[in-house]
Amino acid sequence: MEELIEKINAVTKEFMKNANAQVENNNKAAGMRARKASLELEKMMKEFRKVSLDASKN
Repeated sequence: MEELIEKINAVTKEFMKNANAQVENNNKAAGMRARKASLELEKMMKEFRKVSLDASKN
């Protein structure tokens, strides 16, 4: 679970960097990278929810 949280943190940082570049600099490529990162985050958050529920049952 700790490894998953580390991955979520890394992708979140990547998302924020690219989202800010899109907003501040109107960087379209950064916007595309931010959208891709958001999809990765969605998958990881679903995995986190599953792992978290399993851990709370024990």
